[in-house]
Amino acid sequence: MADIMKVDQIQMRLLEEVADLHEVPAGAYNIRANGQLAGRVNSANIEIVSKEDGTGIDIHIKPGTKRESVHIPVVLSQSGLTEMVYNDFYIGDDADVVIVAGCGIHNGGDKDSEHDGIHRFFLGKNAKVKYVEKHYGEGDGQGKRILNPGTEVTMEENSYMEMEMVQIKGVDSTKRNTTANLAAGAKLIIRERLLTHGSQDAVSGFVVNLNGDGSSANVISRSVAKDDSSQTFLAEINGNAKCAGHSECDAIIMGNAKISAIPKITANNTDAALIHEAAIGKIAGEQLIKLMTLGLTEAEAEAQIVNGFLK
Repeated sequence: MADIMKVDQIQMRLLEEVADLHEVPAGAYNIRANGQLAGRVNSANIEIVSKEDGTGIDIHIKPGTKRESVHIPVVLSQSGLTEMVYNDFYIGDDADVVIVAGCGIHNGGDKDSEHDGIHRFFLGKNAKVKYVEKHYGEGDGQGKRILNPGTEVTMEENSYMEMEMVQIKGVDSTKRNTTANLAAGAKLIIRERLLTHGSQDAVSGFVVNLNGDGSSANVISRSVAKDDSSQTFLAEINGNAKCAGHSECDAIIMGNAKISAIPKITANNTDAALIHEAAIGKIAGEQLIKLMTLGLTEAEAEAQIVNGFLK
């Protein structure tokens, strides 16, 4: 297989941004660059296989696999490239793994560049997964950087999944759709961090179905919208059993930006306990004044507050 270090300098920088990769990663990995395979390695317990129709990959993680990771980032540096991929993850019973994905786009041309990806996760009983997905855009071209990720999660009994979804720079348009179905005792935690600026637009939609007794979900979004950008947060939790669900949107609005938080919680069982919280507001004046008395300019004070909020 091709070696990861054969990617060019722009693609390597994108890999550093979206997957914290500075060299060949330990464990299994699959690197995709400009629509082509740039490197792949399997481990004894993790096998990555290309789909026969060429639309994506299947990742098979053996039951009982512990303390292993798999990296599957995508980078685009060719202006005008549009692609759609389907990646399926099969996590065996009692496995405990870290999965690092993400997409970085460098667009220095006049044509739009777009990556759309569907990730489907199938967690076996008692399986545990930490999933990290980062999106990043750069380049001085007039073409847009577009990312539309879709995530579908199926969790069997007593499985656990923690999802960290981050987009903090350079993506002009994104539509994220995440759907999860939880069996008895399954637990899902989703943490979204989002920053938009300029005329960027971001839509985040989450639908969680708590189908089994003792299942639980916590969906948390922290976002900042600057300039003329817009954000929409849609969170739907359906309690179909004795379960606990919580969603929270906490956002800072700046300039002429627009933010909408649209909750929907539905209890289809008398023992379903569901909560939604939302707060949208500007940076408090006293916060700025306090930092400015320490010698920071107003812009520096705003940046420090925003960075701390999104951590």
